[in-house]
Amino acid sequence: MSILIDETTRVIFQGFTGDKATFHAREAIDYGTCLVGGVTPGKGGTTHLGLPVFDTVKAAVRATGAKASGIFVPAPFCADAIMEAADAGIRLIVCITDGIPAQDMIRVKRYMRRYPRERKPVLIGPNCAGVISAGKAMIGIMPGHIYASGRVGIVSRSGTLGYEAAAQMREVGLGVSTSVGIGGDPINGSSFVDILALFEDDPATDAVMMIGEIGGPQEAEASLFVRDHMVKPVVGYVAGLTAPVGRRMGHAGAIINAFGDSAAEKAAIMRSSGLVVAPSPAELGAAMALALVRSGTAAIAVHA
Repeated sequence: MSILIDETTRVIFQGFTGDKATFHAREAIDYGTCLVGGVTPGKGGTTHLGLPVFDTVKAAVRATGAKASGIFVPAPFCADAIMEAADAGIRLIVCITDGIPAQDMIRVKRYMRRYPRERKPVLIGPNCAGVISAGKAMIGIMPGHIYASGRVGIVSRSGTLGYEAAAQMREVGLGVSTSVGIGGDPINGSSFVDILALFEDDPATDAVMMIGEIGGPQEAEASLFVRDHMVKPVVGYVAGLTAPVGRRMGHAGAIINAFGDSAAEKAAIMRSSGLVVAPSPAELGAAMALALVRSGTAAIAVHA
């Protein structure tokens, strides 16, 4: 079992025939993902990578039974692509694209409120690495070969630090159940709390690695959720210890504006909430191994 996707999940890519989607579609297929087609308006009825291309998501869902979509559409059109996928009945929408205007994401978030809870799709991203269930399937841009199959979940705002965590855990004999990149933008589809709740309920996950960044309240809110609602051990790390206050750092989510936004403050909140905090990005794997030993679950979680 895994959260969000597995080898049976039927997946389409939006923006399928573009160069980035083509590259990552090949990677996904090679990894074992059940990719069943894609969408590029105006190219319906053709084939690409040996798979059918459709003009609309509704047509793709009707023909393939797809339940998940990876979005590689250019930023100006992403809001429409997300809403089109939701209206077509896609249950998991993974938006990889960077540079989507915040106003567009506000419109998407407002649009999603129209769906009742039982029909509301899960949106991951935008500006994210995607989702991978190790050894089963992936939707995104992560290097699949570094993910050993195991029982530790990863949720990260940073794509590259998510990869680093997987690689380091592999070195210490730990594998990954599912890794979710929620994205670094200030307005995203799923929060740390959303994914932590899924991991807490997942019988195939014994512990969780949460990797945050400067800027925004998500890490503090997630730490309180861990304290109040989780029994599984959680390791935390916050990137940006040396970032200056008030300066934008790389992307829209990484800026310190208020008390509680800095890496040091977030790390302190994590510790006070009972998380094991990795002191540096070079010690992510070691911190997880320590957390598992302390919790008494190491014998269960080491399955790399």
